Amino acid sequence: MAEPPAVLYTTALVMRERRNRAIVRWWLYLVCLLVFAMVVVGGSTRLTGSGLSITEWKPIHGVIPPLSHEAWLEEFDKYRQTPQYRQINEGMSLLEFQFIYWWEWAHRFLGRIIGVVFLVPMVWLWWSGRLEQLLKPRLLVLFGLGAVQGIVGWWMVRSGLVDRVDVSQYRLAVHLTLAAIIFAYCLWVARGLAPHSGGEAGAAVRLAAPLIVGLVLLQVFLGALVAGLDAGLAFNDWPLMDGAVIPSGLTILEPVWRNFFDNPKTVQFVHRANAYLLLLAVWLAWLATRRPDNAERHRARALILALLVTLQAAVGVVTLVLQVPLHWALAHQALAVVVLAFAVAHWRALAGPYPPVTAIEVRG
Repeated sequence: MAEPPAVLYTTALVMRERRNRAIVRWWLYLVCLLVFAMVVVGGSTRLTGSGLSITEWKPIHGVIPPLSHEAWLEEFDKYRQTPQYRQINEGMSLLEFQFIYWWEWAHRFLGRIIGVVFLVPMVWLWWSGRLEQLLKPRLLVLFGLGAVQGIVGWWMVRSGLVDRVDVSQYRLAVHLTLAAIIFAYCLWVARGLAPHSGGEAGAAVRLAAPLIVGLVLLQVFLGALVAGLDAGLAFNDWPLMDGAVIPSGLTILEPVWRNFFDNPKTVQFVHRANAYLLLLAVWLAWLATRRPDNAERHRARALILALLVTLQAAVGVVTLVLQVPLHWALAHQALAVVVLAFAVAHWRALAGPYPPVTAIEVRG
């Protein structure tokens, strides 16, 4: 017996809404991929000392790089007014300046590309009625975070244009951590639209998942402090640090809290300690998934996450011992984002997807 036309019509609407979810999901995956690229290019910008090569913030006109020899000389003259040039790079050639300029320009240009890739499809999806109500506030939050990130980026650069030869490690840490939060939240929303089942999971596994995401974000913050202080260029022995398990001189600054942000030795020590804590946490979480009250899919994801964190720790050690060569340092930063992605995906799978679109909701 054929189904009534009303039922067929409603079924078609449900299928359309599911297709819309797939469109939104893959669009958000693309945004995540671009944010990942942004983090890697940002790491290159920091490691090559390029971040202060552009001394002005022009969100619109800044998309056009210098197009003539005179324009290049004008940009170079602005850079020569900075403390970084006068104290570190005095005498550099125009060609050397162009090298660092292109890194910073590429970083800012990619940020603009991300803004366009996010905003234009969001407006179209919203206008065409392809966005569910539950997605609209989440996408507005993502857009707001992206706008704040652009402001934070310039706030960071400004810190190195007057009294410093590099950017503030505080502001660098805020900038990188906010990028990680944007990436994590974008992936969280995208994974919530995927047609998957959470499956059974015990209390210990559910508790561990957000804790691990928090530890990864903390490690990103600490890693930015290490980069901002060039702390990875000192104390390059391992597994000891400066020849000891707990090195001396960790609290030489006053007040004591400043050591955790301004003392390169303390910052690197805390970064190492949190890495060990994260490594322990992911393997304990994997052991917790081996209990019979957990679905097999959670066990597999937890194992992949534990292996990724172990690989990241190994890459970090190699980067440290080799005194932070560019390619190893970039691999370490890129792998940190991969670890964050798997940690968020694992947590999202435990939470389950967003409620599915139903015939009743479509009728409403």
